[in-house]
Amino acid sequence: MPFDLTLSAIDVHAEGEPGRVITAGMPELPPGTMLEKMQWLEANADHIRLQMLREPRGYPGLCCNAIVPSDDPAADAGFIIMEQTEYPPMSGSNTICVVTALLETGIVPMVEPVTELTLEAPAGLIGVRADCAGGKVTAVHFTNVPAFALHLDVPIDVPTLGTVMVDIAWGGMFYAIADADVLGVDLGAANGGEIARVSEMIRVATVEQMPVSHPQHRELTGPTISQLSGASSVPGADRRNAVTVATGALDWDRPETWTGALDRCPCGTGTSAQMAVRHARGELAVGDTFVHEGPLGTTFTGRVLEEVVVDVPDGDPITAIIPEISGQGWITGRGEYVLDSTDPFPEGFTIGDIWP
Repeated sequence: MPFDLTLSAIDVHAEGEPGRVITAGMPELPPGTMLEKMQWLEANADHIRLQMLREPRGYPGLCCNAIVPSDDPAADAGFIIMEQTEYPPMSGSNTICVVTALLETGIVPMVEPVTELTLEAPAGLIGVRADCAGGKVTAVHFTNVPAFALHLDVPIDVPTLGTVMVDIAWGGMFYAIADADVLGVDLGAANGGEIARVSEMIRVATVEQMPVSHPQHRELTGPTISQLSGASSVPGADRRNAVTVATGALDWDRPETWTGALDRCPCGTGTSAQMAVRHARGELAVGDTFVHEGPLGTTFTGRVLEEVVVDVPDGDPITAIIPEISGQGWITGRGEYVLDSTDPFPEGFTIGDIWP
């Protein structure tokens, strides 16, 4: 039967974080940068994000990516990231999912033992090196956008928690980062509900008291995402972290809204932001590696490639780092997602049993 919309997609996870990758069926986007294409999609076709991420096609922990043509001759492909409440300009786990889908399906030819390619994300061009064997991507290494700390040890007054010291850093998204050990929060996956509750409270309070914007792209504001950092629990890891992705508005008068979706992996942009904070404190130098553990015990490996300067219009330049992030993705499924014009839920739905 005919459908009003048919999207072909590959389901992938990167060290635990699910990232659906749309490979066909997207509308034609106007010419421009990937950031401009993302903004057009948000303004004109946001129903795609809602259909793919909400029930009955999606679930709270799911991310989605759309592979779209890039107008930059340096890029092999472009992609737009979609999450429950926003279009992030960059995501490490989603980059790994996209690379895995592109190469293992043959959309971009795989070269063994190493495939090199360039992707355009809304945040800019991303250099990728993929280790490949037997038709499988065994590791993805990507060079992220410049990461930098804007504020260190900012005292934030958080209802019910008191004063929390927060670092605010950019790793492709703006993060509010707090110390889980100081807060007494266990970062294991079984404690996901409490991690999300505390993290969202800290993030919203930080947005209210210390809002930030990217010095070169003022439309990119935050913090839009939060990270709790603590001591590692697996051999070889430097730190453990848990990132919470906002899934809705938080109402201070309704504690049941103090929640979000826990990032299942060690988080690429979150690792980059954490590395930028450690570099700003003199704890991480060019050439150093940083192994970051996620709530499931999986790890991403970060490496500081170089130190750069981010120019700030009408302000002092910011010292930043170029991080390389490494991890692996696994394809878990393939499917077509369709929309019937008689469907009573064309943009999907959320229900309060598992959705905030």
